[in-house]
Amino acid sequence: MNDSSGPFTPQNGSRPALKSPRAALEPEAAPPPPPASRHARNQWVVIGNLIMSILLVGLVGSLLGFVYARQAFVAPGPLQQDRAVFIERGSTAEQVAQTLERNGVINSALVFSGAVQLYGVRGDLKWGEYMFPRGASTAEALAIVLEGKPIEYRITIPEGLTSEQIVGRLRDNDVLTGDIARIPREGSLLPDTYRFTRGTSRQQMVDQMTQFQNRLVQQIWARRGPDLPIRTPEELVILASIVEKETGKAEERPRVAGVFVNRLTRRMRLQSDPTIVYGIVGGRGTLGRGILASEIQRLTPYNTYQIDGLPPTPIANPGRAAMEAVANPARHRDLFFVADGTGGHVFAETLEQHNRNVANWRRIERERASPDATQDRTSAADTPAPAATGTPPRATR
Repeated sequence: MNDSSGPFTPQNGSRPALKSPRAALEPEAAPPPPPASRHARNQWVVIGNLIMSILLVGLVGSLLGFVYARQAFVAPGPLQQDRAVFIERGSTAEQVAQTLERNGVINSALVFSGAVQLYGVRGDLKWGEYMFPRGASTAEALAIVLEGKPIEYRITIPEGLTSEQIVGRLRDNDVLTGDIARIPREGSLLPDTYRFTRGTSRQQMVDQMTQFQNRLVQQIWARRGPDLPIRTPEELVILASIVEKETGKAEERPRVAGVFVNRLTRRMRLQSDPTIVYGIVGGRGTLGRGILASEIQRLTPYNTYQIDGLPPTPIANPGRAAMEAVANPARHRDLFFVADGTGGHVFAETLEQHNRNVANWRRIERERASPDATQDRTSAADTPAPAATGTPPRATR
């Protein structure tokens, strides 16, 4: 009987399991990591809660800020009464906001600038002078600047002023800016009422008046009546300036124009008193006194008692009505007119009628004058034209 016991025989009678060579070479699996500690988990929870808290506070703060800004945007402003504020040309949104805050229109330039950014209207703000009403909110102030309807001013240029006198009025206006390089030529400016805004220059006003006058003269010249003894638009303006200075009554202008047209047609001198004055004082426009007898005889390029035809330039800036009267004068046979004592004139066809009218006017003057007011001065209004001389009779006063 063989002895089956030996060193390799297990005592329990079973045979040991043998590993394959491949399994013997494979490394053993690493043990699993130990579970995270409770302390580490608590740190992440704290960080997460902090982030959520910050976000929540930020959100609440943003909402509160928006509510506050919205309320400030629409709340009544600090103005206690209406105020005009000028926004400079080229101002940025921030500069506009600062200007409004500095002038007490709004409480916060920051709120105004924020609204501009929010609505995306940075490039739509308009410069100019605006009237902000009492208690205007920031929203209303922004709407006013966006709407761009600045305050309008007016200046009225009466008919019959010289160019020098018109420039003087423009220079006296403290809303207009800048100066005028030179006095415009006589008769080139249209008398009218003009609207402008603060920041408009005086030269811009002159340019506008010149443009309007040129356009109007061409329109009136195109509608002129036939057989007029004037050859150019410039001559129309010259004669219209004389008509303008001779009468201030609208209804008389066509008749006065007809007198001068009749005299030009007959090659009679115009003999208009205002031309004497302009020949003496030029663009200053007025003597400040009556015309002396010696001044009627003084030869100047403008004295139509001494020159034939029209003077070389207008003697004032005529208005539309005077130019239209010259372009389409009243058709009659009158050659003379003189003041009637009521602000108008009395007209005559013959020298005899005219001399009677002049005598009546001189009587009215004597009745009005005080005893010490009589001086050695006269005008074409006062002296009847001599019928026996070679000098043509006076057309006007």
